Amino acid sequence: MFKTDTNLPPSEIYGRISGLQKVLQENQIDAALILQNTDMYYLSGTIQQSHLYIPADAEPLLMVYKSVERARAESPLKKIISLSSPSKIPAILKDHALPAPTAMGMELDVLPVNRFRRYRELFPDTDISDISPDIRVLRAVKSPFELDLIAQAAHLSDEVAAHAATIIQTGMSELELAGKVEAHARKLGHQGIVRMRMWGGEMFYGHLMAGPSGAVPSYLASPTGGTAPSPAVAQGAGFARLKPHEPILLDYVFALNGYISDHTRIFALKSLPDDLMTAHTAMIDLQHQLKQAARPGITAGHLYDLGMQIVTRLGFQENFMGAGSRRIRFIGHGVGLELDEFPFIAKGQQMPLAEGMVIALEPKMVFPGRGVVGIENTHVVTQNGLKQLGRYPDQITII
Repeated sequence: MFKTDTNLPPSEIYGRISGLQKVLQENQIDAALILQNTDMYYLSGTIQQSHLYIPADAEPLLMVYKSVERARAESPLKKIISLSSPSKIPAILKDHALPAPTAMGMELDVLPVNRFRRYRELFPDTDISDISPDIRVLRAVKSPFELDLIAQAAHLSDEVAAHAATIIQTGMSELELAGKVEAHARKLGHQGIVRMRMWGGEMFYGHLMAGPSGAVPSYLASPTGGTAPSPAVAQGAGFARLKPHEPILLDYVFALNGYISDHTRIFALKSLPDDLMTAHTAMIDLQHQLKQAARPGITAGHLYDLGMQIVTRLGFQENFMGAGSRRIRFIGHGVGLELDEFPFIAKGQQMPLAEGMVIALEPKMVFPGRGVVGIENTHVVTQNGLKQLGRYPDQITII
């Protein structure tokens, strides 16, 4: 009933588990206890309400509260059992000949304090440490299977942009256009949910804004904001109407079978002022230079510094990635199962790039009272630099 051809292959799951077990052994951690949905899916192939216990040197045990039948259909793991309550976990481990861990890793970056206290009570003699950075580093380098899914998502991002170009009309509201674009994305197979790891981070498809509303800041760690329908959302499309000679920003995520493509294109009715066209062209040029420089071994922070040097030389630093004192201090970010994965192309980041990482570069210019121009594409790190996955033209589409 539940099994589909989108299930993750056993080789993917066990390869990932093997990588995490190696980290556990290197850090003298006896086991990891996984709870967060994205990590759960990455390491088990299901997001059913579960506890995934991964010993450093033994078969993982997936303990499922709801629904165990679906988890067994979706996950290739060999040991999947029903769990009536987390309080039963120590006894279950004992029943499966798994000794109580002296040291255990958990996802402390996302685990609520009250839940942590509960596990602290369940494992009173266990040293619990944060395993989340290690999991995120493992997830940063994608397998060929993952790269193929992300490439498919990028192709569908192109289709969404191409469709938007056929339906944009003067007088439409941002929300009306967003609804039509999002309906087309769903028709193409968009999963609807865009996952983020950052506390308080949430997004519905992405940002679609026209003219001045594109430059309205928001709480989100993003260069763009938007007026939104109300302060209850405070980001994204609102009631502003599309007008000629203003930039229309389509910064949308396509999420396919869990995996993400992040994609921005700019449209305009009739034309755009020359200075906005020039700024957009500069962002395309910046993207090109960063693609050439982003080779394995270079640190994310160094790539950011290079980008800022180029922007400063061009004289655009006051409007790059925002305006005023709250400009965003990054140029790109990793994508995969979540929108905010490692590496972050940000100031001071020491993580070296590695072949197989996937990075969304998003150099943008924000002009208060006028709007946003710039570009975003999802790329794969290769020995020769970044390989761009999006193919829809980077230049502004004039309608």
